[in-house]
Amino acid sequence: MTAVDREFDVIVWGATGFTGRLVAEYLLEQYGTGRELRWAMAGRNREKLEGVRGGLGPGAVGIPLITADSHNPESLRSMVERTSVICSTVGPFARHGSELVAACAASGTDYCDITGEVQWVRKMIDAHEDTARKTGARIVHCCGFDSIPSDLGTLFTHRQMQSLHGGPCESIKFRVRRMKGTFSGGTVASLLNALDEAREDRDARRTMGNPYGLNPEGEQQGPDGPDQRKPAWDPDVNSWTAPFVMAAINTRVVRRSNALCGYPYGKTFRYEEAVMTGRGPGGWARAVSMTAALGGFLVAASIGPARTLLNKLFLPQPGEGPDADARERGFFDIVLVGKRGADSIVTRVRADRDPGYGATSRMLGESAVCLAKDNLDTAGGSWTPASCMGDKLIRRLETSAGMSFELQENR
Repeated sequence: MTAVDREFDVIVWGATGFTGRLVAEYLLEQYGTGRELRWAMAGRNREKLEGVRGGLGPGAVGIPLITADSHNPESLRSMVERTSVICSTVGPFARHGSELVAACAASGTDYCDITGEVQWVRKMIDAHEDTARKTGARIVHCCGFDSIPSDLGTLFTHRQMQSLHGGPCESIKFRVRRMKGTFSGGTVASLLNALDEAREDRDARRTMGNPYGLNPEGEQQGPDGPDQRKPAWDPDVNSWTAPFVMAAINTRVVRRSNALCGYPYGKTFRYEEAVMTGRGPGGWARAVSMTAALGGFLVAASIGPARTLLNKLFLPQPGEGPDADARERGFFDIVLVGKRGADSIVTRVRADRDPGYGATSRMLGESAVCLAKDNLDTAGGSWTPASCMGDKLIRRLETSAGMSFELQENR
């Protein structure tokens, strides 16, 4: 069966979860039902799926519903063979996502998700790359806030540098300028699970500690070292900076994109991420405070009783999230500083929804539609957003998803 013979273009897997509901809501608003995009919602519980569909309003009555189980391979195979693309929101992915990726790879079904779990992505690449190449399945992880702004922002910055100065950037600094919103409960659960795996599994620990841990075998080395771990002054943005928690996945995705595309950025390309905290004593104090808070969280999350207290009092749980007003008031504003010799440029990536929920659901939804509907010159295999969808996804995000990619300065 070919993709054009399949019943659906996209199935949203995990539609009863918080982010899954948002993806379904976005697809309904943007593409409706019974029109060009043929899509369905799927989950484990039919009654809950019907509740989600009912909550989307009268326009959702025609959305087909599908039931399957994350740990029942036969039910997953039956589901994925009905669609061109599976759009997955069910995490932590290391616990609940492996059988689904296996089913997609075996069935030649394209797949995208919002994982930020480096160790799991590595396992999926190693386990299913050969099968996906044979069947034509395009497996694309990290299609949310981790790591689309980083991956597509880097691609966009390189395009600008080549156009203006005749070659790629030699280095790029990704800086979170401003951001309002919260990380999703699923992201937190995935981070906690990754900490557990790193403590118990030497291979997972090695992958997470290697700046090039997602690169193809034999290409896991380069000039970049560990991610930023302490406050630092950055003269390129005239600001103090603090470590960015999502650099652990984003930087590795960007480096994998470079490798998969044949090193268009160059084999000596350098890339790093951090959060801007401002100038002067206040900026320094904020950088120190953020660094201490992140370090304290990682330590506490690694200790059983402390983690229990964190979970009970402070951390969002999977399936929980902010209301519509809070999501709409959220945003992110990111700058990327690209350098090539004496030349430098500054680009900007922005979105008009909170990063963890509103913007992520739109990025994932458009990634799924891009895989289903755009003429992508990409064969089967394990890809990244930039290496698989690139400029076509950028155009979709700018046209439909409230994101912008723009050149800010040519220095």
